[in-house]
Amino acid sequence: MTSKLQLTVPKAIADQYGIRPGDELEWIPAGESIRVELVRRRANGGHQLTAEERVALFDEGTKRLDKLQAERLRKNRRKPAPADRGWTREDLYNDDRGLPRGFPR
Repeated sequence: MTSKLQLTVPKAIADQYGIRPGDELEWIPAGESIRVELVRRRANGGHQLTAEERVALFDEGTKRLDKLQAERLRKNRRKPAPADRGWTREDLYNDDRGLPRGFPR
């Protein structure tokens, strides 16, 4: 911190996040800390995203979700199914649970 209350961003951080001279940063209070965001990364500085940008963001999110779901499937395949759940499929469909009295079957 300088006497003019200016901060220097370490080169490694600037490189990692693509911060360049002239970029505008927004300082956002976050409880006991401060979050710094590049203005150009937030919907073009507050402007509406184009259809192409929205589709690209949607595709990125879909890929991330697909990856998470694939990992969860791999983990669950290793687990054996319980031998006895305490009910059968027939129990679910052949009793009167949930039906009003006198409901014709």
